[in-house]
Amino acid sequence: MSKTRETSSNGTGGQVADVDYVPNPRRWWALIVLSLSLVIIGMDNTILNVAIPTLQRTFDASSSTLQWMVDAYILVFAGLLLTMGGLGDRFGRKRILQLGLVIFTAGALAAAYAGSSNEVIWYRALMGIGGAMIMPSTLSIIIDQFKGQERAKAIATWTAVGGFGVGLGPLIGGLLLENFWWGSIFLVNVPIAVAALIAGFVLIPESKDPEPKPIDFPGALLSTAAVSLLVFSIIEAPSRGWLSTTVLGGIGISVLLSIGFAVWELKAEHPLLDFSFFKRPRFSIGAASISIAFFALMGMMFGLTQYLQFVKGFSALEAGAGLLPIAAGLAISARLSEKLVLRFGSRVVVSGGLLAFGITLTGISFYTVDTPYWQIAVITFFIAASMGNIIAPATDSIMGAVPGHKAGVGSAMNDVTRQVAGALGIAIIGSALNAVYSSSVADAVVGLPEKAAEAAQDSVGAAVAISAQMPGGSGDALALASRIAFVDALGVAVLIAAGVAVMGALIAWRYMPPRPLEFEPTSTASNVPITVGSD
Repeated sequence: MSKTRETSSNGTGGQVADVDYVPNPRRWWALIVLSLSLVIIGMDNTILNVAIPTLQRTFDASSSTLQWMVDAYILVFAGLLLTMGGLGDRFGRKRILQLGLVIFTAGALAAAYAGSSNEVIWYRALMGIGGAMIMPSTLSIIIDQFKGQERAKAIATWTAVGGFGVGLGPLIGGLLLENFWWGSIFLVNVPIAVAALIAGFVLIPESKDPEPKPIDFPGALLSTAAVSLLVFSIIEAPSRGWLSTTVLGGIGISVLLSIGFAVWELKAEHPLLDFSFFKRPRFSIGAASISIAFFALMGMMFGLTQYLQFVKGFSALEAGAGLLPIAAGLAISARLSEKLVLRFGSRVVVSGGLLAFGITLTGISFYTVDTPYWQIAVITFFIAASMGNIIAPATDSIMGAVPGHKAGVGSAMNDVTRQVAGALGIAIIGSALNAVYSSSVADAVVGLPEKAAEAAQDSVGAAVAISAQMPGGSGDALALASRIAFVDALGVAVLIAAGVAVMGALIAWRYMPPRPLEFEPTSTASNVPITVGSD
């Protein structure tokens, strides 16, 4: 059995004690359970998108209501991550994970049999509470169970499985909707969650802060309010306008709440989030790299799913299957990234991944209405492969800069950056895409009735639907013009995402330390474990 030697910091970087770390012999089985728990989070983030048309027909829901069926989960999930990570450190990460699985399962069951669109929204919010308990707990338990190089391997596996879940969501959703009723997209989570709950009870050991501190209630309230309001404002921006009172006011109040949170945490005796973490480049640059990657990825996927369905004419099932290269690319590259980091170091792999991500994203700008699917598949695979070489090493970098007793909060910060950056990517890149599309298709809708023209100019999906109701050549002309306009807009949008990724590559190359450490001692740390080597 391997042993990892750990030492403690005396506050000046000196080593004052040696402790033999004895690995849990069931840790790899526990990793399977933790990864299985993450699958339901990844799937739930994408599976509902393919069901939107079905839900609209079932509940005669407005576009705003449909949007909130998706966003209620994201809003609650993002807002509670930091608080739930802190509760895991305080009361036990396994306990919070198991409770999260129960709440998530209850929400999924209720949503599957909801009788109205409002019920779906509320039950999705309940699932968001469970998700916020699950995701940071899985990573923080991994940090507790794996040390040294095993940790990098475990995080790479965790990342790969999570990416696979994201890619599987649309495909499984399409399959279920073609064969069952709409509620089946929620029920698919239940057997996975129950299996993870039972196996986790047996295989996952409990872990928490050995010297638990009082709960920082003001910090928890401020962080939840700040993140939730920011995500709400970002979600509303494309429909209300970035300069609307609601959006500007929401962002402004969120900034004030964030400042209040920072001021409180800096003076609190037992803060929820230790802001000294941000002084460590591994933490701050790792978080920045993940934020940039998810900003670009989610914005790209927002446009790509519409391209497959409205431009290429794929069904929901075909579009889900068409996105499988993303799952494959993420899964394969996340596992390979651990070996690349060993050879070249974190800085080279993360900055190289961001640069490759930006370059491969530009490939989408060459798509046309007639681009064959095999070309689409190749480009999306390499986009995802680049992404896998960012997420796993950057996550390892973040968690390596956080002491073990704060693993829950560190994991939650890692997750918050993903959610906020992803929502921002959809909002900003989506707004750019819609603006360019609307301008490009303007000439083609001249002569249509006012309401039809507005709808066609607002959405390529609406334009294609309207064209199907028009006679002969005029309908074909509108359909082709709207598809060409959307492809042009998609090209501009992905170039924005690519530019952000390349900028991130330069930042990571300049500021990220070359090699990972499990924990960097600083003058503010004392008596916290740091790995210095393996026997």
